[in-house]
Amino acid sequence: MKTKILFALLFAGLGCYAQNPTDEYFKLTRTGFNAQNAYETTAFVEKYFRVPGNTGFNASIHRVESILKKAGFVAQQQNEFEAPLTYRIEKRAMKANTWEPVDASIAIVGEQLPFISFQTNRNMIPINCGSTPAGGVTAPVVYLEKTSMADLEKMDLKGKILFSENHPSRLLQAATKAGAIGVLGYSMPKYTQPEVHQTSIQFGSMKANSEVWTLLLSYAAKEKLKAACLKGTPQLKVNIQTKIYPSEELTIVANVRGSVSPDERFVFSAHVQEPGANDNASGVGTLAEMARLTAELFKAKKINPKRSLTFLWGDEIVSTRRYITEDSTRAKGIMWGMSLDMVGEYTKKTGGSFLIEKMPDPSAIWTRGTDKHTEWGAGDVAEKDLFPHYFNDFIFDICKAQGKFANWIVNYNPFEGGSDHTPFLQNKIPGLLMWHFTDVFYHTDNDRIDKVSPTEMKNVGISGLTAAYTLISADENTATATVAQVKADALSRLKTEFDLSKKAIAAGKPVAEERHIIEVWSKWYIDALATINKMAVKPQTTRVGSAIKFATVEIEKQTKVYLEELK
Repeated sequence: MKTKILFALLFAGLGCYAQNPTDEYFKLTRTGFNAQNAYETTAFVEKYFRVPGNTGFNASIHRVESILKKAGFVAQQQNEFEAPLTYRIEKRAMKANTWEPVDASIAIVGEQLPFISFQTNRNMIPINCGSTPAGGVTAPVVYLEKTSMADLEKMDLKGKILFSENHPSRLLQAATKAGAIGVLGYSMPKYTQPEVHQTSIQFGSMKANSEVWTLLLSYAAKEKLKAACLKGTPQLKVNIQTKIYPSEELTIVANVRGSVSPDERFVFSAHVQEPGANDNASGVGTLAEMARLTAELFKAKKINPKRSLTFLWGDEIVSTRRYITEDSTRAKGIMWGMSLDMVGEYTKKTGGSFLIEKMPDPSAIWTRGTDKHTEWGAGDVAEKDLFPHYFNDFIFDICKAQGKFANWIVNYNPFEGGSDHTPFLQNKIPGLLMWHFTDVFYHTDNDRIDKVSPTEMKNVGISGLTAAYTLISADENTATATVAQVKADALSRLKTEFDLSKKAIAAGKPVAEERHIIEVWSKWYIDALATINKMAVKPQTTRVGSAIKFATVEIEKQTKVYLEELK
């Protein structure tokens, strides 16, 4: 990193060494980030099955509040910039009731112990499921193997429990018409390796206010019940206890006021809801420690942000989208957004790896070479959806620097969507996702605190804060260095794509199509370079613009060479 900075400064004619601010921010964050703090907050949050408005969600919000208050953030009274460090809890009435699970068990009558219970499988109760009568219900179970939905509606299931190797929500309407009192189902994707991790259940949901309850089974529970059903018609004792009640939705927002351009800001977002440890108690815990450290450094005058820094915790996508869209004036000043979602994985246990999900670049359309999508799956990205910006390469290079320092594996994936980075992108704001995938415990009740790594959270927190501190106080030197960095990344990517296109043409792919891929990549990077013009706080000269023009010419020349060779 230092080499690139020095080269850029020398090229700009400064002729002398200038300290790279990112190096200083790395020192501060590496020394100051307390991984144990992040881990303890994660452990607190993961105790709860968190749905907006319920006990666990609200307790998590107030846990963050206590961390912010202790760090020196003060409750906002009039506006978010009335003090250098402020926070607020936004409260909104909920249109629908909130929900939380209490207990559940399923036992085969005649056997002493339940074959599955809430104590070991909190995800067995789908969100919105109601309760059985006190003491539970006892009823025969009917195993549905291949019957169609149309046939199911004609069956007499009055007073019975329907069991199928499908997600119960698919059967709920038909089972209700057939008179069933409940539905047991199973649905686990292959990447969770259910035959290996036989006690896992991915959390789900069902239609609210249904007269019929549904429960989800693990692979082991499903196999046990299936074996019993193939021998006869077992009776089941089912007990479900949940709470459904009116509440309010909470979002907590903390701000560090910028000293020069406070209306311009970097926004971090971590969602609270979902029942897992990595997903997303780890994001809550990591971001809380990032906010605490920021306040500490600010009060000690070790950082002096020129732009503002915002930390947000709430309901996934909903809170972030609302933060962006509710105040159009505020939204105009959001320059970068970053989502922390599943950032603490103990990768040797989960199988996932740390990833930066990029903003839409051409790899989201032409995914080839070492680029690959995760098990989440590719998004529907067309050329009109591409989002050229230096943010992709800037963040990736920061993370690579931390990776080299800490022996931390860093990778990326093309844009896929599905978390708090998407509202930023949908509103034309640069937004990235820090996460881990593919994870065999993703969305399952085996995503517990033993799968969380304090070291992983520290690496993410250090990288995120170092990048944010650099950007919110960026000057012309930072911008000029970024031009050199992005130009180098562009030339490297063009060489990679050129080599891939040569092989593709040799294998029979149309030349015009391969040349088009090179052209799109070239344009994406040239447009990304142009966005660096707005990086520096209140730029005073044309030096950055000149560096951009020089880099653009180099990319255009190299692109022309590659296109000629591909003829």
